[in-house]
Amino acid sequence: MVTGTSERDAAVGRPESLADLLGGRRGALDATLPPVAFTVGWLLAGRSVIAGVVAALAVGVAVAGWRLRRGHRPRSVLIGLLAVCVAAIIVVRTGRAEDFFLVQLLANAASALAWVVSIVVRWPLLGVVVGAVLGQRGRWRRDPALVRAYARGSWVWTATYVLRVAVFLPLYLGGQVLALTAARVGLTWPLVAAALAVSWAVVRRSLPAGHPGLRHPVPPRDAALVASEK
Repeated sequence: MVTGTSERDAAVGRPESLADLLGGRRGALDATLPPVAFTVGWLLAGRSVIAGVVAALAVGVAVAGWRLRRGHRPRSVLIGLLAVCVAAIIVVRTGRAEDFFLVQLLANAASALAWVVSIVVRWPLLGVVVGAVLGQRGRWRRDPALVRAYARGSWVWTATYVLRVAVFLPLYLGGQVLALTAARVGLTWPLVAAALAVSWAVVRRSLPAGHPGLRHPVPPRDAALVASEK
């Protein structure tokens, strides 16, 4: 059985597990293929939004079908496909190619707000996610050190959403479809990978010396006993 720092590293030192939960490499690929397909179809058809929408939907359905055949969770697959469908409907109604990226822009703005609120109310979303991965439910919230560490790590994820909004918004307002596509690709998995590394480092540094690790939340009474024994 792994304990102490080694166990903490087992929980936090495997970014693949958390990356899978947040979308990971596969999720990043799923998220970027339809926008790329939309832009390619839009360009090849002489900037026809209908052609772009058909290409995006075709790729979105193909990706969803592939993921379902591979045994992936239907809910996450269908949510991704639904996002493509909503973006397609918006573009068809407005006739503006840049509106295909409006859902992504709004989703990132809402996510940034949600992460900030979660930190303020002391339910940091990083703790919620990791707690779910470790099967802890809400037990991690009884450990003040973990709550504080997760709150600090959650600011890293908040920054990623704010960065995306800061990049996407001026490009969207300027109708820069090609730049929006490039930003969508560049600010997906590379940014997630960086956030994973930085947030885990922040969490590890925020935990006090002697803390048993993420898998073993320490209630305040037990923490006081440990401190008194030193």
